[in-house]
Amino acid sequence: MGRALFRFFILRHPDASGQDDKKSKQINIKPQTNKQLKIKIMMTIKNRVQLVGNLGANPEVKTLESGNKVARFSVATSEYYTNKKGEKISETHWHNVVVWGKLAAIAQQLLQKGTEVAIDGKLSTRHYTDKSGSKKYITEVVASELLLLTKKENKAA
Repeated sequence: MGRALFRFFILRHPDASGQDDKKSKQINIKPQTNKQLKIKIMMTIKNRVQLVGNLGANPEVKTLESGNKVARFSVATSEYYTNKKGEKISETHWHNVVVWGKLAAIAQQLLQKGTEVAIDGKLSTRHYTDKSGSKKYITEVVASELLLLTKKENKAA
């Protein structure tokens, strides 16, 4: 029996500068073993984040000197489980999200505090030095796709 040929397509999303890269990359994989297949698949999907949660505040949108837009907002995700004592526990985690370009303009129009969204993107870490000279690190999700899960209410009444 011959080896199976697995074909994957990786779609590239706008980069942090907001430039659309409409090219896609095709990867052909001829695995020797199942372990090699798993390793090659994981290499193609590394640094990917998917979140479903609610906005903690309205997006803060800025227009840069270049005319490009950037939107920042926080998303709360909740996790529910039962502990050993039988108590139901709820944990909420907050995630900082950044959106660039056309997606930022869409976020500005459609997103508001409490909106439920699904986000697909990647983790990004940046740093800065504060006034006291300490180096501070920020980890955030750079979103490449947004899906609005809450219906937008018609405010005309």
